[in-house]
Amino acid sequence: MVYLGMIFFQIVAPILVLLVLGAVLQKKFRFNLKALSQLITYCFMPAAVFVNLYETSIELSVLGEVALFILLFIGSQMVLSHFLAKGLGLVKTEAAVFKNSVVLINSGNYGIPVAQMIFVTQPIGVAIQVILVIFQNMTTYTYGLYNLISSTKSSMSIVKDFLKMPIIHALIIGVAMNYFNIAIPQFVRIPIDHVADGFIAVALITLGAQLSQLEIKSMFNKMVFISCFTRLVIGPTVALLIIFALGLDGVVAQSLFIASSFPTSRNSSSLALEYDVESATAAQTVLFSTIVSCITVTIVIYVAELLFT
Repeated sequence: MVYLGMIFFQIVAPILVLLVLGAVLQKKFRFNLKALSQLITYCFMPAAVFVNLYETSIELSVLGEVALFILLFIGSQMVLSHFLAKGLGLVKTEAAVFKNSVVLINSGNYGIPVAQMIFVTQPIGVAIQVILVIFQNMTTYTYGLYNLISSTKSSMSIVKDFLKMPIIHALIIGVAMNYFNIAIPQFVRIPIDHVADGFIAVALITLGAQLSQLEIKSMFNKMVFISCFTRLVIGPTVALLIIFALGLDGVVAQSLFIASSFPTSRNSSSLALEYDVESATAAQTVLFSTIVSCITVTIVIYVAELLFT
């Protein structure tokens, strides 16, 4: 229990502090959240991804294990959310939002900061989280978009939008420069490091600012509860079974298990708002799952430390 408390206060509590700070600042100053989100997408996150991949070497066998886990895990969540939506008798728009809330995970501005705090001395743990972010972005702009706008947007335009994402360019450049051992001049490396170091704070403050605009009282409904239970409890349970089935262990198993416990992605809410599909419910799910994850993520980190030391 003492160790569980240490995990909460050393990893989860700092995240909460930054979320609350973002919420307070947003209430006082009314930031341009779209501008902040673009700053993260086009500056801070690509820098963090580049630095991590440039500095970390991942064996092909490990990369294959991670890719296989991701495919099995995301596939299982898609199937599970589909049948749950049918069982709940949700209409088409509600089902689309429900499925996205289960499958799309906040691996970016929640997951990477958590990974950086946990695996500060084990960069491979952060690198695995970066790979998960890439897969989650692919899932968001394929499966997630298909759920909402399959009849209004072509698959080619979705692919074009995905390839324009700076995180993809950072991934390719970081891996290539790592593989060919290309040195970076100091006058370039220093500012990149400064931007990458600022990612955690800016990402979490922005997330707190976004969440502060949602109404807490309106999120208490059956669909939100079931979605969050599936995302935060059933999701990690399924992930653990897959990890055991694949025989994974050590930092790889820890990283993947912890990554499976993160709350619903804010992108699920952003997409629903952009295309006017049950946007209020989507936003409520993001807020509720983020709040509850403070407890569930703490427990998952604790279990991961026990099982995969």
